[in-house]
Amino acid sequence: MHLLANSAAERRKQQKTLLDGVHLIQAALVHSVDLETVFVSEHGLKSLEIAQLVAQLEQQMSCILVSDNVFAYISPSDTPAGILAVIQQPTALGLAVPQGSCVILETVQDTGNLGTILRTAAAAGIDEVFLSEGCAQAWSPRVLRAAMGAHFVLTIQEKVDIVALLALFKGQVLATGLQQAKSLYDLDLTQATAWLFGSEGQGLSAPIMALAHQQVIIPMAQGVESLNVAAAAAVCLFEQRRQTLCAV
Repeated sequence: MHLLANSAAERRKQQKTLLDGVHLIQAALVHSVDLETVFVSEHGLKSLEIAQLVAQLEQQMSCILVSDNVFAYISPSDTPAGILAVIQQPTALGLAVPQGSCVILETVQDTGNLGTILRTAAAAGIDEVFLSEGCAQAWSPRVLRAAMGAHFVLTIQEKVDIVALLALFKGQVLATGLQQAKSLYDLDLTQATAWLFGSEGQGLSAPIMALAHQQVIIPMAQGVESLNVAAAAAVCLFEQRRQTLCAV
């Protein structure tokens, strides 16, 4: 359990991960995700919310009660939530061709940013997210916690060859950038769009940026630093959602 919490290699080896907290476990249940094992801390069981969830779960399975010290050791969080579940990670599929709009991430390494982007994509109606080599592990407990259940409504593929993927994509490819950029609000986003977003520090690499049909700029007030990748993705994806809803 401790290795699942802290080792990406171990999670890949076992093809398992941890759901940390009531909300994630409830989201998994809503989407019919099988829980292999559930651990509850002594302190956690004193919470009414956790006690009610445990009572619900124990109609189908036995939850394992552990001491607070043991739970803290196996928890992926610095502030243990009091309940953890082990699940099987989805089996990786072969490279799929995006059928509609999608998000493609290159070396996004911050788990909080990645989880936020996944949550935003799901909320904006995006179904598919593709991660290049070098991204944070999508199914790590910290990314799962930041995404707040978005994993269960998205198709997520990791270690994707972005060049090969886009060679098969029939829609427009957009990336935030400055070179001959057009305002986000001047673009037609009602069509299938692949959104490219890069790492927090360096952005997109030159070869991947070159695959964009158009660079996009988010109009901002003067004297303000550029948005981080998660915030930029949110602005872009919800402008696309706004246009799509208005076009209906």
